[in-house]
Amino acid sequence: MKVGFIGLGSMGSGMARNLIKAGHTLVVYNRTRSRAEELQPLGATVAGTPGEAAAGEEALITMLADDHAVEDAILGPGRALQSLPADAVHIGMSTISVALSRRLMGLHRERRHHYLAAPVFGRPDAAAAAKLFIVAAGPVKQLKRCQLLFDAMGQKTFVVGEEAPSANVIKLAGNFLITTAIEGLAEAFALVRKSGLDPNKFLEVLTGSPFAASIFRNYGGRIATDQFEPVGFKLPLGFKDNRLVLAAAEDAAVPMPMASLIHDRFVSAMAQGLSDGDWSAIARISFRDAGLEKTA
Repeated sequence: MKVGFIGLGSMGSGMARNLIKAGHTLVVYNRTRSRAEELQPLGATVAGTPGEAAAGEEALITMLADDHAVEDAILGPGRALQSLPADAVHIGMSTISVALSRRLMGLHRERRHHYLAAPVFGRPDAAAAAKLFIVAAGPVKQLKRCQLLFDAMGQKTFVVGEEAPSANVIKLAGNFLITTAIEGLAEAFALVRKSGLDPNKFLEVLTGSPFAASIFRNYGGRIATDQFEPVGFKLPLGFKDNRLVLAAAEDAAVPMPMASLIHDRFVSAMAQGLSDGDWSAIARISFRDAGLEKTA
């Protein structure tokens, strides 16, 4: 397919490379142009604006940090919404608000475009290895049309409905569960450490028992060793997702007290200078509350 790709950060770069590897023709745009130029030797064409990336394409993929970045690329004057041809499909793979996904669905429909939401689970190494889990929603015909793109970027696609915002709800709910796992691990490891026990031995017990899921292995390993680099997902982005799930919960009249607790953990972490760390660095707040670390 002829694909426009906007957003070549730690996730988008690997995704775009895999699309090129699978034989798709890409026009790429990134606010920092040098990130787009890295793909030129692979055959990608570099666009000067989001509108140029969308013009004449069959599909447009956005993989951007937040609602503001997506709105700027798609909805600003001379941006992608105006350039995308009729019958083309915009695949929103960013983690954005349910409200913005709903808005995009309506605006694309007005211009005779199609819109799919297809956020992903996975860190940059999974994106580079085409091992993402893709959660997709939108018109059935368009989902089938774009399956070859999903196959090039991920190991499995979950189709969750015909209304695009359905995928965004599931993505936000999933990220919420990851943060509750991180918080639970942090509190448990704080107790183990304060009791004078070896956190690595505790990790061994966890990962060799019913807690052997990848979330416990991966984040448990970081928390056990108090090592939150390399950064796979920056802490402020995790805070952004927490605010989005709380907004979605409020709109649906669903109390989420754990999400509110996690919100305060993110605020404390940023107030204590942890913004440059991985989002799992909120674990350090539990450690500091237990007197195991001094505040920076």
